[in-house]
Amino acid sequence: MFAKKSLTKLMDETTESQNGLKRTLSATNLIALGVGAIIGTGIFVLTGTAAANHAGPALAISFIISGLGCAFAGLCYAEFASMIPIAGSAYTYSYATLGEFIAWIIGWDLILEYLFGAATVAVGWSGYIVSFLADCKIKIPENLCHAPLEHTPAGWHFTGAIMNFPAIFIIALMTTLLVIGIKESAKFNNIIVFIKVVVILLFIAFGVSYILPSNWTPFIPENTGTFGVYGLSGIFAGAGVIFFAYIGFDAVSTAAQEARNPQKDMPKGILVSLIVCTILYILVALVLTGIVNYKELNVPAPIALAIDRSGNALNWLRPLIKIGAIAGLSSVVLVMLMGQPRIFFSMAKDGLLPQSFSKVHPKFKTPYITTILTGGVAALVAGSLPIGILGELVSIGTLLAFVIVCVGIIVLRRKNPDIKRPFKTPLVPVVPVLGALICFAQMYSLPSDTWWRLIIWMAIGFVIYFTYSIKRSNLR
Repeated sequence: MFAKKSLTKLMDETTESQNGLKRTLSATNLIALGVGAIIGTGIFVLTGTAAANHAGPALAISFIISGLGCAFAGLCYAEFASMIPIAGSAYTYSYATLGEFIAWIIGWDLILEYLFGAATVAVGWSGYIVSFLADCKIKIPENLCHAPLEHTPAGWHFTGAIMNFPAIFIIALMTTLLVIGIKESAKFNNIIVFIKVVVILLFIAFGVSYILPSNWTPFIPENTGTFGVYGLSGIFAGAGVIFFAYIGFDAVSTAAQEARNPQKDMPKGILVSLIVCTILYILVALVLTGIVNYKELNVPAPIALAIDRSGNALNWLRPLIKIGAIAGLSSVVLVMLMGQPRIFFSMAKDGLLPQSFSKVHPKFKTPYITTILTGGVAALVAGSLPIGILGELVSIGTLLAFVIVCVGIIVLRRKNPDIKRPFKTPLVPVVPVLGALICFAQMYSLPSDTWWRLIIWMAIGFVIYFTYSIKRSNLR
């Protein structure tokens, strides 16, 4: 169960002739992929939810906490990505350091992260596109743009809606683009990233003038008596929820086998995208909670609400914000749907999943079977489940992946100290220990229901591993 894949064998798999994937991505493409995945639902949707339900104006502190956890984890990812530059992300790193069973756990966990991540963002995209079309006098019926299921403290119930068809549409569109090719997908992503960064900078620059300092008082609202609802625990709970916003740099590492110079470019893609996005997140959180009272921000499109509250002077910015959000969320769906098939690809290459999952399209050179499978399941999930449940599931899955990667760096430094490392995580073991502790603290602050869903998901994974994968493992 704990057999490890040798680093020599892993490096042998990086050649194009063996893996079939084309090396076409530059450092700029990788940074854009990171920014494309990071700036999305976290900034356009979950900022409002986290401020209203957990942190209040102190959401900016929540972003700093999440950013620190990500910075430490990102440094660990950068070392692994430069040393083991192949598809599979944390799954592959775990296989080399902690053994097959832990690798399976992280691979199964990453399915939760990317597949449900794409679904979550698609639901956010649906909210913005419906609002934008309404501004253009095109109204989509309510029962065609909402989930048929909803979860409240009283439990699950039906909403009367049929399906969230806009969410299904964007996943189908991005899936088609990814089947056609990674290079074409990267070009599309670069254009979208430029648009949404410009829109966010416009919101920050013009929104500053409409901040009401009274909306920041108290900056840290008093705890209501319930853990995670305002106060210090609310800041950490908010950090756990909006941690979803940071999963983009993780997705960059799944494209290692399609990077031209992965040893140098992977660390750049991971760390630069993380730094840029953290700064933007903190500024947006401050402006947003300064314009609108945090209690009113539990809406699908909080930034659009802030523009409305600014009066007629910023009406010109309203359609641009929505266009930026639509574009931004599109790129996140693209990168999430790109990451998941490459996890399947690596697991299938190792024999832990059916060999058909490792097939590459003869013309487009993409893992088309798993891309279509991922898109199909993500579309079904996005069309039927509410965004709150999806966001919490993705956050806890991502945090678990980061904890394991941080631990993996410590293990590898002790057991294989002489391996060539083009990028080294500084201050080991301090940085990985801090990364693991901060990420676990955010996991702990998430609702208990989220933990139960993670446990159920992992139990399903264990059944598959012990009934199928353990018998077919190539390493075994």
